[in-house]
Amino acid sequence: MRSFFSFPNPVNELAARTVAAGVVVLAVTTLATRSWVVLAVLAAGFLGRVLAGPRLSVLGWAAQRVIAPRLGAPRLVPGPPKRFAQGIGATLTIGALVAYALGATTVAWVLVGLVVVAATLESALGFCLGCWIFGRLQSVGLIPESVCEACNDIRLRQPASAAKA
Repeated sequence: MRSFFSFPNPVNELAARTVAAGVVVLAVTTLATRSWVVLAVLAAGFLGRVLAGPRLSVLGWAAQRVIAPRLGAPRLVPGPPKRFAQGIGATLTIGALVAYALGATTVAWVLVGLVVVAATLESALGFCLGCWIFGRLQSVGLIPESVCEACNDIRLRQPASAAKA
């Protein structure tokens, strides 16, 4: 059971960017329709990915098993920052659901808008805002170095030219 509730490490960046593209579509659909149902699907996807990686997320599963393999060779990146980023997405979307339920719809849509911005940065530019925040928190000691050894060792990172290939 413990292995089921784990997050992959490393993560294929192509799959992560594909998930982010799907999140953009769902989040924009949420904003366009103002639908709490679509918002709930978005939040459930984030929660599933935080708890068990792609195992509990249709979007995560499809990105990892179907779409990313067709995009080329895997580009491996550390998993812990990606899980942290999914946690931020879960927090924002669950917060949006709570705000919606309490009648604070403007707050809900602002939170979903933040998800759109972060997911667009990831999917279009390969910049993971959650990973960046993770790195800053780790550099000031709020996240122990042991959480992500690969994040600390520059030798384990792919060269920039390999990441763009």
